[in-house]
Amino acid sequence: MVPFTLLIIFVLLYLTFKHFGEALLLMATLPFALVGGIWLLYALGYNLSVAGVVGFIALAGVAAEFGVIMLLYLKHAWMARIDQNHTRDADLLDAIREGAVLRVRPKAMTVAVILAGLLPIMRGGGTGSEVMQRIAAPMVGGMITAPLLSMFVIPAAYYLMRRHTRAPSHSAHSSAEQA
Repeated sequence: MVPFTLLIIFVLLYLTFKHFGEALLLMATLPFALVGGIWLLYALGYNLSVAGVVGFIALAGVAAEFGVIMLLYLKHAWMARIDQNHTRDADLLDAIREGAVLRVRPKAMTVAVILAGLLPIMRGGGTGSEVMQRIAAPMVGGMITAPLLSMFVIPAAYYLMRRHTRAPSHSAHSSAEQA
């Protein structure tokens, strides 16, 4: 089920960005986002089970969403700079800073809400709590690493992808709009 889920995520990313490199960038960063879930499962002494895999699938979806939103903000800031004919590396860095900074507060709020919803499950007891804790554990651990990944790694990787290319598809699109 996990490979099928990852394939669906990749196809959706490709359909969103219509760029193989950007979809691949987000897919390549997903394992880093899952590290926090692995650490917490290990720290709690939980074995990987079907419930844990369900938690990792949910975490992969949230991490992909974090990455998609970050990448969209970075692209938007960069395209705005290109429209103003600011295409130097310094302009790319400014666009990345601007796009990433716009995502800090919403990302912090999203993480806080997810943690507020999952921590009671992690601390709870009663019927079925063992299964629910094993579903929630990867998500709680991943809420540490996934936001950090999208705030630091994705902007750095985007810079490496774009530093020598000047978005030719957008330039062609802009000139077609002007005509």
